[in-house]
Amino acid sequence: MGGGAVRAVVLNEFGPPENLILTEMPDPVPGPGEVLVDVQLANITFVETQLRAGRPPYPPMAPRLPVVLGNGVAGLIEGQQVITTTGGKGGYAERTVVPRSAPIPVPAGLALADAIALLADGRTATALIRAAAPRPGETVLVEAAAGGVGSLLVQLARNAGAQVVAAARGPRKLALAKELGADVSVDYSDPSWADGVPGPLDVVFDGVGGPIAAAAFGLLHRGGRMLSYGAASGSFAAIDDAEATRRGISLVRGMGVSPEQMNELSIAALTEAAAGRLRPVIGQTFPLERAAVAHAAIERRETVGKTLLTV
Repeated sequence: MGGGAVRAVVLNEFGPPENLILTEMPDPVPGPGEVLVDVQLANITFVETQLRAGRPPYPPMAPRLPVVLGNGVAGLIEGQQVITTTGGKGGYAERTVVPRSAPIPVPAGLALADAIALLADGRTATALIRAAAPRPGETVLVEAAAGGVGSLLVQLARNAGAQVVAAARGPRKLALAKELGADVSVDYSDPSWADGVPGPLDVVFDGVGGPIAAAAFGLLHRGGRMLSYGAASGSFAAIDDAEATRRGISLVRGMGVSPEQMNELSIAALTEAAAGRLRPVIGQTFPLERAAVAHAAIERRETVGKTLLTV
């Protein structure tokens, strides 16, 4: 295939969601060691909204313009259903090229949408659960508990036998967290939300950062674990390492994993889902040409679970 054109969503200038423009581009042609994917679904992450706005969590993450965003897609390679990372760009398009080693076959019986919803969030949640290793009887706080990663962490912590406290914003998201197995839910749009947390906490999964993370850190007992993996508030958790050491709290910032580990972690999440022990929440889907609307909805905190583009 090649020589034709594909529809893709291009970012020519950092800024608001409207800067994501649907256009036609030359059909991508795979080079040595690469394969062509016919994209059916593209995964949208919160980080991609930050990249589009020109506010990456870390400056080196800023893409060179023009760029087609999208780090995860689901589709077909020679008729086989696969999910795959793209290497950081190229996902918001009808076809994309990826390294031959990147695609993961979709397990039998698992819907393609569920599989792509687990590609990035599933590996992140699995890595976090392995690192925290919650035990039966421990109390675990999950921030952003109705988000893509948070909704999976609620289930994985519950499966490990922990008491799960879900922190989210608004009744719709709190109801979802309870449906997924949270024992307690607290609304952190309420300034006194921490008063509703049964403490002290053994584990905090921090995907929000900012004041929410600081309050959660204060709820940890001596010897607790705090794992920070996101900054939905716009800033990472400003935690005093000296205080953490004094209180015997283990701090983990980010989840650095190799490409080989990334695939293994994604496959582990797919296996749990195929066995019925893990359910990705796909809260909303948008057609490719409405990528800007999808980004705006994520930024307004209107979304729950995963947001996907249908191609």
